[in-house]
Amino acid sequence: MSGAGRGGPEARGGTSWAGEDSLVAALKTAGRLVPRQLNDELELAKAEFKRKGVKVGVASGFLGGALVFACLLVTALVVAAIAGLATVMPLWLSALLVSALFLVVAAVCGLIGVRKLKKTMPLIPEDAWRGIRHDLGIAKEGRGFDPATLVAPEPTKEERAARKAEKRAAADRAKAEHESKAAENGPTPNVAELLARTTTRRAHLLALREDIMAKANVKTQTAALASALRAEATSRVSSAAHSAAPLVDVVVTEARNRWLPLGILAVSGTALVLLLRKLLKK
Repeated sequence: MSGAGRGGPEARGGTSWAGEDSLVAALKTAGRLVPRQLNDELELAKAEFKRKGVKVGVASGFLGGALVFACLLVTALVVAAIAGLATVMPLWLSALLVSALFLVVAAVCGLIGVRKLKKTMPLIPEDAWRGIRHDLGIAKEGRGFDPATLVAPEPTKEERAARKAEKRAAADRAKAEHESKAAENGPTPNVAELLARTTTRRAHLLALREDIMAKANVKTQTAALASALRAEATSRVSSAAHSAAPLVDVVVTEARNRWLPLGILAVSGTALVLLLRKLLKK
């Protein structure tokens, strides 16, 4: 009986659904690799933006140079206009007239721009935003809602200073967190290392996907489960047969040693009784 006690747990512990452990491991590996792949892709995007930013900076430099020479061209034209007026009036008077003309044009353009800018400030759609907040307040409080609460009071100088201090503290915390994460992750890889790493991880993810799709196939898993169940049943039947064989031997031996003499005695007694009956009838 002790052999059956050992065989049962071993059979149960040694048999599992084929592919289950490897499927879970593949899913865990994929879940671990996907965030790393996305992080490296973001790093590649940052590096590409930086590289293109340098090129845009160079192009902007050339465009700035073109703008400078265009300004010099305008200056030269102004000088030519002053020199032309100097033929009919003194040079200082012609330069003063041209400067006054430019001053008037600049003042008019500046005043018009400032007035239009004040009319459009702030840039957010105030009426629409106020209407949305009004609708939300009515939906929440009903007739008890006070529309006067929609107008925010002007912050005091202390409140503005406190807000600036909070923003500065938040920026310092974000910078410290970024520096600590950079220190934990080690040195930043270059573009070649990122490309090689993402290519290798992409191939690994492709193999994991194929493995997961194969293991997640219902027919394959059903066949694997049926095979595992058959192996389990065969193992248990074999274990039960091995454990029952000594018991059968004990029962047969016990029957031979104890019940066989009693059977012979019973048969002999029956034969004697029948013989006596026949003799008495005679």
